[in-house]
Order: sequence, then C-alpha cells, then structure tokens
Amino acid sequence: MGRNSRKRSTLANRAIAASAALILGGGGLIAANFYASAGEGWYGRSPSDNQVKNTAQSVSTIDCPDVGNAIPQVPQQERQSVDRELATLDTQITTAYQRFADNKERVQSDRSFAQNQLLTPLKNERLVIIQRIVAMIDRGAERPQGLESMAPCTLRADENDNGQDQDQGDGQDQGQDQGDGQDQGQDQDQGDGQDQGQDQGDGQDQGQGQAGNGPEAGDFVDIESVQPNVQNPRKLRNASRGTFSTKCGVNANGKFNPDNVIVAPGVSNGAHHMHDYVGNQANDAFASDDDLAGGQTTCNNQGDKSTYYWPVLRLQNGQNENDAEADGGGKDQNVGEIQTPSQVTLNFVGSPVGKVTAMPRFLRIITGDAKAFVNGNANANASWSCTGFENRQLKDKYPICPEGSQVVRSFKFQSCWDGQNIDSANHRTHVAFADQNGNCPNGFQAIPQLVQRIVYDVPPPVFDGENTSVFAVDSFPEQLHKPVTDHGDFINVFDDNLMGKVVNCINTGQRCR
Repeated sequence: MGRNSRKRSTLANRAIAASAALILGGGGLIAANFYASAGEGWYGRSPSDNQVKNTAQSVSTIDCPDVGNAIPQVPQQERQSVDRELATLDTQITTAYQRFADNKERVQSDRSFAQNQLLTPLKNERLVIIQRIVAMIDRGAERPQGLESMAPCTLRADENDNGQDQDQGDGQDQGQDQGDGQDQGQDQDQGDGQDQGQDQGDGQDQGQGQAGNGPEAGDFVDIESVQPNVQNPRKLRNASRGTFSTKCGVNANGKFNPDNVIVAPGVSNGAHHMHDYVGNQANDAFASDDDLAGGQTTCNNQGDKSTYYWPVLRLQNGQNENDAEADGGGKDQNVGEIQTPSQVTLNFVGSPVGKVTAMPRFLRIITGDAKAFVNGNANANASWSCTGFENRQLKDKYPICPEGSQVVRSFKFQSCWDGQNIDSANHRTHVAFADQNGNCPNGFQAIPQLVQRIVYDVPPPVFDGENTSVFAVDSFPEQLHKPVTDHGDFINVFDDNLMGKVVNCINTGQRCR
C-alpha cells in the first residue's frame, strides 16, 4: 500500500484556509445532539421543543446505542464469542449507513421509507444478535437486563444546519498531563466561551470531504484562535517523576489492517477503518498472546514487543491508496492518501501522587472512543493541536496550523489498573483514569502511563469545490470522520526485565530509554 507524507500547501491555499479559519473561530467540544420529532423511532430520543425546531429537513447519520459499553460482565469462556457478535452489530450499522447514504435524498423527504427500509430492518437484525449475546452471557454470569431495548436506532439530525455547537460542560477530560512540558495529553475542560466558532449554518454543507461522509469545514478551527487550556496536576513529594521512552518508528514499513484484536478478536475488518501499527508486527485480528510474544518488533529495544496502533490519517485530495476498493478503505468510505507521521513519541510516565507498579504482561488498554460522535464524548480522550501550540488542545475539532507548524495527535492512556484483569467485558473497566489531582479510584493502583504523540506534516484544509483537500482520521462510516472519534490501542508485551526497568526509572526520577 502506498503512503505519502504531504508537504505544506501553496500560499494561495493557505490564504483560503486562513479565511475559513477567521470565519470559523475557536474550537470547543462537540455539538449537542439535535433531532426532529416525527414519531417514535424516526429522529430520536424525546427531544425538547428547542431541539425539534427547524431540524426536520436534514439528517446526517445513523445513531445506534453502543451495546458493548452496556455489558457489565461476560464469562471468560464466552468473551471472544460475544466480541464477535458485537462486531456483527458494527457491520450491520455500516451496511445500514451505506443504504442511508445511497438514498439520502429520499430519506430526507420520505419518513416512511426511512422507517420501513432502514430503521425497522436494522432494529430486527440487531435484536437477533443482541438476544444471542444475552444467551451467551447467561450461560455463566448474571443475565444482563435491558440490552434488547438497545436494538432500535435513530437518524441523527445534522447539527451544522442550525449552527448550534455548544460546549458540553465540565468534566469531559480524563487524562492528566504528566509529561515533560510537552502538553501532550488531555486538555482540561475547554472552558466556558471556548467554543468561539459557532457553525455558520447552511454554508457548512458546501464544504465536505471527498469521502462523502465528512469531514466538513466546521470540523476545523484555527489553533491560534484557541486559548491555552491545559492544566497539570500538582506533583506531591512522593510523585514518581521519571520517564521511560521507547522508540518504535513511524510505521515507515507500512503495516496496516482494518482489524482490532482487542475489540474484535478473530474478525477480519472488525474496525471498519485502517490502523497504523508500530511495535509488534504479528498483530492482526487472529493474533494470540503467544503470537504477540513471538512476534517481531519495530522498537529499538527488542524487549518491547508491545503493539501500538491508531486510525490512519489520510489526505483526502482525490488520490487514493490501493485500498480504495478494500475493506477498511474505500468500501468503508475511508479514502485518500495515508499519511506517514513525521514523528511518533511513546513515553511512559509516573503518577503525581506516588509510585507506580508494573503493568501485567498482555494488559490491553483502549483510550478514546471510535464511536464518540454518536455515543457522546464521555470516553473521548484524544486531543488535537499544532507544534508550538500544544498548550491549546482540541477534542472535537481538527486544527488549522500556521505556516511552519505541524498537526499533533495526542493520547494519554489510563494510568490506573484494577490489580487483577488484563481486559474486561467492555475493554474499559479494568483500567481507569486518575482524578484531577492524580489519585486512582479505590481498588486501583497506579501503573506507568503511556503518553503517545503523533506528528504530521500535512497541508491545512481547503474547501474550494473540486479543489477541496482535507485531512481526516479513518472512522466507522457512520462516525463521519469526526476528530472526536480518534482513539489509540495498546497491548503491553514488555518482557519482565524491561518492565522492571521502566518502573524503576519512573519511580527513581530517571529518564531512560
């Protein structure tokens, strides 16, 4: 598969982008959901009168409840089977979204068509799979209640039609910035008034990425219009102040696939978008722990066979990769040239309140939410910024960087572990984020925190009819390439000796490689 690392655009294109930035203003958190009220099962979730007003004319995607997040426990022997069924639910959504996209004009004008041809069949298909999941769990754990009620999906109104971007409020950020002044992690709440760029209404529909399902002009913001918003917890006397850095390259060898061995083991194209991989080279949907332990690694230190992966960033400029007709690529509406990062930094850092303990081997951690556009941003955890401006972090906007500055994606992984499990039924509850002061929840212990920073030399967006050129992360088709869906995955395959060195370096305040 070909790859390209694009250089800066022309000054003329920069002028266009700068003009757009002045119109759009600063960035905040993702817009509130708006639905048109047209009967149960059509647009949504009992909207208020204000939500209903003037939204009936346009819908942008299919919105289905995330069943995986609602499953409290799964018997160990049933986990892989349940994960496969959950992957089937994802495939059902992507298939329904394609029907929606192919018939969008009729969906907009004919409510009965949407209900009868899209929503009702999708509900029936989902119900069969959900009932199967319930039966699997019931074999060895408490029968989950209420999952069947998650079968119905809705059509989500296009928030850009009304220009209603609203700050979602306090408490969205879950990762604290631990790392060496890089401001690489999660911005503290964007703050009242940070959402300076109210979407400009009907004009937004004129700017659309070449995938046909995003991103839009309103998904970008001039980083210089965003106020500094990063805050770090105060480090106490017993803080673990060291850093361990592992160098694993930038995926220059081009290892890509649309699998996700954590979320959808044994399922080809379980992600419905393409991933970059660094570190372990044995990673695909069918990799076992033994496969990972025996795999090759791109990391300089061969004791680190961990796998680090994230959605690729593409330049939608009319030129495609050779996955244009493949799963995870064009078949899932991910188009354009995959961009090779100019830099990938992987640091493990400590706790501001105490010492850290070793990660267990094969610990799985997912940070961020690939479905955050429809799920809401409770689990959204990636940040976007520009080099030279990393004290200004965005969650639901892509940055427009000034000349000489590069785009930065940052991920801060969960730094608290339950002390027992290397994974959990929803792939989240066995790990947790520290609170705003750096303390782990009761029953959890601090572990080295992975801080991941990915830098790209890409041109700023240009929305100019046939000359449109934008960058965007790969996503599930119905997630519309929104920046808030960015996420990262990690499986710890450090050998025991190297993990011991990591912990010692961090706890004794050293900087090690």
